[in-house]
Amino acid sequence: MVGSSHERGEVVLDVSLTGAETPPLRELRQSVRGAMAHLEDECVEDAELLVTELVSNAYDHGHPPIAIRLCSVSSVMHIEVEDGDRANLPQVGVSRLGGERGRGLVLVDQLALSWGFDATATGKVVWADVSCPVSN
Repeated sequence: MVGSSHERGEVVLDVSLTGAETPPLRELRQSVRGAMAHLEDECVEDAELLVTELVSNAYDHGHPPIAIRLCSVSSVMHIEVEDGDRANLPQVGVSRLGGERGRGLVLVDQLALSWGFDATATGKVVWADVSCPVSN
């Protein structure tokens, strides 16, 4: 799905992954949990899974530099993963790494309210939105 990402709201997490040879997924999930501690558990779990998939894809199919941002926009958490590769744009169900791969974006498509990507001057930003009402 190609589209335009949301206007940025309040940035709640901004992490550069430059220099990490493998994605620090455990640490990223902990950071997401900490940044979203005030939100409902289901939203946080969905966001953790979306971050894991999008960051893994950036490492598998993109090029450095890689960065992640979470922005709170009203009752939506907007997740952005940026990498330095404009040539390999996301395709649902397709992986150039073999036939047993390619299900990550199918999962993203099912979990996210919406998702897409934007080409930038130096690469691309793959984004996903998840509904996140504040917990009571």
